[in-house]
Amino acid sequence: MEPKRLVFEQLARVAKALGQAGRLELLEALSQGERGVDELAHITGLSIANTSHHLQTLRESGFVTSRKSGVQVYYRLTGDEVIVLLAALRSMGERHMAEIGQIVREHFPSEDADAPISHKELLPLLRGGKATVVDVRPEREYLAGHVKGALSIPLEQLARRLTSLPKGREIVAYCRGPYCLLAFEAVRELRRHGFRARRLHDGFPEWKAHRLPFSSGPA
Repeated sequence: MEPKRLVFEQLARVAKALGQAGRLELLEALSQGERGVDELAHITGLSIANTSHHLQTLRESGFVTSRKSGVQVYYRLTGDEVIVLLAALRSMGERHMAEIGQIVREHFPSEDADAPISHKELLPLLRGGKATVVDVRPEREYLAGHVKGALSIPLEQLARRLTSLPKGREIVAYCRGPYCLLAFEAVRELRRHGFRARRLHDGFPEWKAHRLPFSSGPA
């Protein structure tokens, strides 16, 4: 067999590992940071046995790596190229599969369709001090990594912390990715209270994968 065909055989093996919705969900969860098998099962709604099986497939295909602590096994992505690959897959699907476009139109807030800000647009606003960025994910995910300078305000705390946000500056909210509804809800709440608010089109994983400024730990 020609070397090129041998390489393609292995690439096909990698692609096959993505051919299951549960595995894509697991990769999305792991793009927020390292997690144990039990927690991943809870997030995705899969059984622990199925979660372990999918993670084994993803590990064999080079998407994740693992470590053991006591009886618990923890998984993390092997690198940011996994996030880039998932973003490319999502982009291709949105462009060329009508079913995905229909799902997005039916299940994601239509009033936000023309408002999201890209990371390329946000970066100069941050550098110029013209925007306040709010991370509405759970605090644990913020501590694992966040946009540099972002405030940690989990969605359930947003209503009681509105007074800490500047009314005269644009607020940009982000969460786990473009299909995460936390940022949609945050923008709706902020606008309802008179703030100029937009949603970051991508989430923190895509921001980090583009090598844009980020931090970890407390603000």
